[in-house]
Amino acid sequence: MRGTSAPAAERSSVLVLVATTPLYRGATMAMLLSGLGMSAAAPQIASFLVRELGASLPTAGLFYLTNLTAPLAGYLVGSRSDRSGYRLGLFRTCALLGGLGWAGIAFSRQVWTPFVISAVVLGFAGAAGSQLFAALRDETVRRNDPNGDTVVAVVRMALTAGWVIGPVLGTFLAAQAGYRVLLLATALCTLGQVIPLGFLRTPILDRAAAGAPAHRIGVRRLVPLLAFTGLYVLVYAGESVKYAYLPIYMRYQLRLEPVVSGAVIGIQPLVELVLMPLSVLLARRFGTMRVMVVGAGCGVAANLCFAGIASAGGMFAGQVLMGFVWGIFAALGILAAQRLLPEAVATASAIFLTSTAISSALGGLTGSIGIATLGLPHVFVAPASYALLAAAGLAIMARAERQPSASSSGAAAKS
Repeated sequence: MRGTSAPAAERSSVLVLVATTPLYRGATMAMLLSGLGMSAAAPQIASFLVRELGASLPTAGLFYLTNLTAPLAGYLVGSRSDRSGYRLGLFRTCALLGGLGWAGIAFSRQVWTPFVISAVVLGFAGAAGSQLFAALRDETVRRNDPNGDTVVAVVRMALTAGWVIGPVLGTFLAAQAGYRVLLLATALCTLGQVIPLGFLRTPILDRAAAGAPAHRIGVRRLVPLLAFTGLYVLVYAGESVKYAYLPIYMRYQLRLEPVVSGAVIGIQPLVELVLMPLSVLLARRFGTMRVMVVGAGCGVAANLCFAGIASAGGMFAGQVLMGFVWGIFAALGILAAQRLLPEAVATASAIFLTSTAISSALGGLTGSIGIATLGLPHVFVAPASYALLAAAGLAIMARAERQPSASSSGAAAKS
């Protein structure tokens, strides 16, 4: 009985901790607002460009390539944060830029304007979340909090919850009030991230004592983090392929009812939310990288379900497996990235969180080539192959993760 009640008691204590700690509580609310705003606008931006600004469909599709500036901007902001330690100040600056950027897009009258704003301004705005996660890491280290990983998972769940609700609200708002009102709402949500944190300031850790670099980190030190991020990109690339072609496949080839197709799409985030806290517990027991190997393996199986099981049941099975993938990676990915570069957690957070732009571009390219050569549903074999490569790479990193603990336990035995 004690074994079954302990996890529930721990979850309860962590929720109380999050609710009563100003930084944890504010970060949770800020991430919810961030998820709401971004997920409301993302599915509608192409339609805005076409219907309001007169862009062609190919031109509207190119808008998503402007996100490729986000990793560079994130790295620059993260490096500045790690040298100065002023996490929340940079977070507020990035949120302000995000609010102004989305407002600028909402008032755009020329097609080129949203492209420039997205590439230049919103690239830096995307670094806001990485600054919050760096501040959370600093706080859990300062407090020596044994539940730090679970706190981060709870905050990450708030971001996911925003992405569950946002697309529905965005579709409704665009239909009832228009695209420009929707984009202004996104601007308010982005800027509103600063409100839950108010004028809160966090103590600046002793950067030297924490091992923070006095100058820019060398490329060799970044290799493990970049390798892990590259593997994450391979896993995430399948999302672009899935959201582009799975609805088409279900509607026109499987001829599923709209309510069934909607249920298929909607089940993934629900599974993800349920699994995220469990992923942290599994990582403590078996190791972070080993659990993520399982997650990548679920990505392989999910895409093979899409490619090989031509039924509603196959689509549901694939989406449930995708829920396992993102329940694991959403909870553990940011933690793994920070541990691979502990002396520069803001840089690590920024590199990891902004890598989704690269994966989206890879997924878009893969989908375009795959749909022309393989067709539906076999286009999903390509992201299955990516996930398989990622699982192999993560398995190698998991082996390296176990070696230090094995050597340390051996040294302890000798002593």
